[in-house]
Amino acid sequence: MANTDFFNEQLDQSDTKARIVQKYFYAWAKVIGPSAQAREGKIAYIDLFAGPGRYKDGAASTPLLVLQHAIADAALCKTLVALFNDADQNHSATLQTEIAKLPGIEKLKYAPQVNCGEIGKDAEKYFNETRLIPSFSFVDPFGYKGLSLKIVNGMIKDWGCDCVFFFNYGRINAGISNPKVETHMDALFGAERAAKLRTALEGMSPDDREALILEELSQAIKDMGGTYVLPFRFKRGKRTSHSIVFVSKSFKGYEIMKDIMAGESSSDDQGVASFTYSPADASMPLLFSLAQPFDALKKSLPTDLTGQTMTMREIYEDHSVDTPYVSKNYKQALRELEAEGIIVADPPMAKRKKNTFANHVRVTFR
Repeated sequence: MANTDFFNEQLDQSDTKARIVQKYFYAWAKVIGPSAQAREGKIAYIDLFAGPGRYKDGAASTPLLVLQHAIADAALCKTLVALFNDADQNHSATLQTEIAKLPGIEKLKYAPQVNCGEIGKDAEKYFNETRLIPSFSFVDPFGYKGLSLKIVNGMIKDWGCDCVFFFNYGRINAGISNPKVETHMDALFGAERAAKLRTALEGMSPDDREALILEELSQAIKDMGGTYVLPFRFKRGKRTSHSIVFVSKSFKGYEIMKDIMAGESSSDDQGVASFTYSPADASMPLLFSLAQPFDALKKSLPTDLTGQTMTMREIYEDHSVDTPYVSKNYKQALRELEAEGIIVADPPMAKRKKNTFANHVRVTFR
C-alpha cells in the first residue's frame, strides 16, 4: 500500500524506527561478521521497500544510513552485500542516484543493488528456495500487501539470518474481518488461524483485540520456525497505529534487539521498558503481554524456578523469552531476593563487588 506522504518528512516515529533498525544492523554485523568471514566472506542487508533514500526534508532514510556506516567500517567495506527494492520506479531510480552520490561509495567491494518490483509470490519462492548468506532483512510495507509469513520464514531460515518487519496494526485490525482483503489476511496469519481469529475477535474491546492480534501473529511466526519474536509498538494518542516485529532463531540476536528496543521505549514501569514509542506518552498503562512490572518478576522467579540451581545467565536465557525484561531487571530482582533471604547466591553478596550480580553467579531457589 503506497503512501506518497510518507517520505515528505521524517516524523519522530519514523526516526525511532530507523534508529532501532540501524542499531541492530550495526550490532548484528559485529557479532556475525567474524564467523561469516570464515565462511563465505559476505553478509547482507536486505530492504524490500527501500523508498527513495531521503525524505523530502533532505534527511537520509535507513538505506543510505546503513551504507554510510558500511563505508566508514573497514570490515563491512569488504563483506557487505546490500540489496534494495521498491515497487515505485521513481523511488528506485532516486535511491540509485542518492547511493551514487555517497562519498566513498566506491570503497564497498560489492556495489549495492537496487531493484524495482512488487513483492509477492515470486519473493516467497525466492526466499524459501534460495540459501541466503547471513542477512539482516527489513520488510517495511505500508499496509499488508506483499507481506506474508512465508516471506518472513524464508528470510530467517538460514544461519545468521534475522528479520524486522513493519506490521500496520491499524490497517490489519480494520481488514481482518473485511472479505475484500481476506486473501491478504490469510497470507499474513495463515488461512486456518485467520479464520479462528475472525471469530474470536467478535465483540472484543480495542485493547483485547490488539493483544490477541499481536499474540496470534507471534504464534504464527513461531509455528513457522521463528524461535524469538519481539514486537515494538508505535502509538498515536491511546491507540497503536503500527508495530515493528523482530524475528530471529538466535537468543543472542533476541537479547541485542531487546536491549535496543528497551532503550528506545518512551516510558517504563518500575524500570521495565514498555516496548512502545508514543510521543505524548509518559504514563499510559502498558498493553499487550509486555505489561508486567518489576514486582511481578520478583514474585515469579522463586515460584517458576523453585528447587533449581542456575547461573544468572542461565536464568535470563531460560526465563526472559516473551517477557519485557532485560538482563539488568533480572540482576536487580536477584539482588533483592538475595537480600531478603529468598535465594542463596554463590559467591554471596559479601564476596562480590557492591550492587553487582554477574552472569556467572550461581543461584539456588529454595
